[in-house]
Amino acid sequence: MTPVTGVDSDNDSSPQDTGVDTRGPVAGLFASVAALLATAIGIAQTRLELLTTELQEEVHRVAEIMVYTAIALLAAGVGLFLLALVIIFVFWDTHRLAASIAVTGTVFLIAILAGLVLRAKVRAKPPMLDATIAELKKDRASLMSRRR
Repeated sequence: MTPVTGVDSDNDSSPQDTGVDTRGPVAGLFASVAALLATAIGIAQTRLELLTTELQEEVHRVAEIMVYTAIALLAAGVGLFLLALVIIFVFWDTHRLAASIAVTGTVFLIAILAGLVLRAKVRAKPPMLDATIAELKKDRASLMSRRR
C-alpha cells in the first residue's frame, strides 16, 4: 500500500500529545506578559485593600472624635453657663456688672485657648493614607532597582 500524498498516516501524533510546546517565542512572550500583568494586578489589589482599610480606620477615628467633641462641648457649655450664673448671683448685690464682665472674659479666654490647641492638633496630624503611600514608594523603588 502506498501512502496518499497530503494525507498523514494513522499513527498521527499532534504536538499536544508529545508535551512539546511548538507555539514559538511569541507565545512565550504572551505568557510572560500575562504573568507580569497578573503580578501587577495582585500588587494593586493588595494596595487597594490597604487603602480601604486605612480609609475605614480614618472614618472611624474622625467619627469617634466628633462624638466625643460634641459631648465635651455640650457638657462644658452647660457647666460654664451654670458657673457663670453662680458667680453673677454671688455678686448680685455688690458687683453684678464686674462679675458679668469677668465671667464673659473667662469664657472667651477658654474659647481662644481651645481654638489654639485645636489648630495645633490639626497641623500635627500625620498625613492621611501614610502607610499606603509608604508601601507604594517601596514598590516603586523595588521596580526601579530591578530595572537597572
